[in-house]
Amino acid sequence: MNRLQLTASVVEREAVRYTPAGVPIASVTLQHRTEVVEAGIPRFVELTMPAVAAGKACGLVESCELGVEALFSGFLAKKHRNARTLVFHITEMQGTGKD
Repeated sequence: MNRLQLTASVVEREAVRYTPAGVPIASVTLQHRTEVVEAGIPRFVELTMPAVAAGKACGLVESCELGVEALFSGFLAKKHRNARTLVFHITEMQGTGKD
């Protein structure tokens, strides 16, 4: 199963683009910070990752205020067919910072 949930904040946002079929696509950069326990030792994790959201999810992501945490759900896929780089494809989101 390819399913990812990540609490993160949008730190960069590109202009919305549209597919030839007219589906809106939002491209953003997410930032995540947390402390986890690995092998019994606390470890601070900080990362940024590229993400995209299409259709209804695009509107949700566009409504996010920069720097405000939300819970993003989706899946990982290659950036394009021959790429080694992964992109987080957002399909759902909870919390927009406008509650």
